Amino acid sequence: MTKLIKYLKPFLFSIVIVIVLFFIQSLAELYLPTLMSDIVNNGIAKSDNTYILNTGKTMILVALGDGICVIIANFIGSQVAIKFGKRLRSMIFTKAENFSLHEFDKVGTASMITRTTNDIVQVQQLLVMIMRMMISAPLMCIGGIILAAHKDAKLTLIFAVSLPLLIIVIGIFLLKGLPYFTAIQKKLDKLNLVTREGLTGIRVIRAFNNINKEKKKFNNANIELRDTSLTVNRIMAGLMPFMMVILNVTQLAVIWFGAIRIDSGSLQVGDMMAFIQYAMQIMFSFLMLAMMFIMIPRAEASAVRISEVLDMKPEIVDSKNTKNSGAERGYIEFKDVTFSYPGAEQPALNNISFSAKPGEITAIIGGTGSGKSTLINLIPRFYDIDSGSILVDGVDSRELSQKELRSKIGFVPQKAVLFTGTISDNIKFGNREASNDEVEHASKVAQAYDFITDMKDGFDSVIAQGGSNVSGGQKQRLSIARALVRRPEVYVFDDSFSALDFKTDAKLRAALKSETKQSTVIIVAQRISTVMEADRIIVLDEGRIVGMGTHRELLNSNEVYKEIASSQLSEEELA
Repeated sequence: MTKLIKYLKPFLFSIVIVIVLFFIQSLAELYLPTLMSDIVNNGIAKSDNTYILNTGKTMILVALGDGICVIIANFIGSQVAIKFGKRLRSMIFTKAENFSLHEFDKVGTASMITRTTNDIVQVQQLLVMIMRMMISAPLMCIGGIILAAHKDAKLTLIFAVSLPLLIIVIGIFLLKGLPYFTAIQKKLDKLNLVTREGLTGIRVIRAFNNINKEKKKFNNANIELRDTSLTVNRIMAGLMPFMMVILNVTQLAVIWFGAIRIDSGSLQVGDMMAFIQYAMQIMFSFLMLAMMFIMIPRAEASAVRISEVLDMKPEIVDSKNTKNSGAERGYIEFKDVTFSYPGAEQPALNNISFSAKPGEITAIIGGTGSGKSTLINLIPRFYDIDSGSILVDGVDSRELSQKELRSKIGFVPQKAVLFTGTISDNIKFGNREASNDEVEHASKVAQAYDFITDMKDGFDSVIAQGGSNVSGGQKQRLSIARALVRRPEVYVFDDSFSALDFKTDAKLRAALKSETKQSTVIIVAQRISTVMEADRIIVLDEGRIVGMGTHRELLNSNEVYKEIASSQLSEEELA
């Protein structure tokens, strides 16, 4: 929790006001028993109605001031907690936006969601409690002891027994419950993961009749969270009865020994009544502290998880001395590039060297796991390479700012991703400044215009979460339109035509040829028909380039390419 304190600086003034208000409230609470004691000793005992009325008015004013301070302090404190939570959520989201794909894999999407929601709520609740109790509880405890001792020092010896006993009991329960609070957050992560997989993969689950299996998986995760929560709640539920027993025994002892001292003439009745009030204030201040300490372990576990994200250093950062692009727009060159995924025994790519120029189509083909998508992901710098260099417009991509580098690229991923919103919004995601005419033109080139206009609301038709209300081929065409409306220097298509039929594929490639003639085009494909017209075809096998040339050249000289072509083309087409 201490690591998050530095993020409270913008709210420091409000926190000080809250603390001051609770300080005044605590003083008022401590003053009321003294006034009550004076009424009994000096008013009721002496039948002085005027004194009773005047002191009563003072008590009413003090109580009103007490109430006003509490209301204002709670209002401001709640605002601080909510704004603090908003700031943490924004910081986590902004931080996550700068993470590399490796860092996302390391934290996990489900865990990121839990940290952004549940963990921050736990910290918010503790912050409200701390602002309230940080001043009130210690002041009520210390002030209560001082004022109780002022009324009767000998009677305060009761606290020498009850308070240490109370502290020991609270400590034992907290030590037993602490490990479970950390476990709860991990169980919540697991439940979120299972829920997310179950909902996003519902089609596959139904297709393979695995609904009961997924229900069982969810129930297991749910039961684990329930059992852990019940365990820690049982532990903490046992704390309150013990505390109430100590509280009631303390009150009984005060009344018992107080009555003896009144009988001996050492204590007045009013002072004993005030002493009982102070005893309750002291014990309740410990109750408040105990409630806060119950919240601390879980909030501390949450704070650690939040800090892990905020303290994580992004692996991919802009160079301190970023350079501007070179003169040749759209020029891409790989120079002896080697790349390994974190923790992998073997590099995914080995000594990759090639160039792609504007006005040319460079295609990449190879078997499953040959490194095609990995190579493509290095161009926009989703990962950093181990050795070698990737030049963009003649400049090492690591020396360009990430924003400038990615502004040059129209990227169409292997798995088409659409966002909740209209079709127009999804296409304009590539260029927020695009006009409606540009959006329409991009959709026509991407062969998406016909199916869009056939929809009820056309370009204003709403895309459901994850694009679940459009087909795989429609998703791919919308993703391609999104890249086209950007008008980038470099087009990168990562197996973006796989869901299209051969007719649509051919029409799309023909339209793209004229649209992208001023740009560099890099295509990853499984189909020979998609790459055979490329100016340069790169053949990958086990992370290495095993062939490079035109379709006809590779058919005559490269066995890997010939094997792929033979599996897809007839003998007449191969001839």
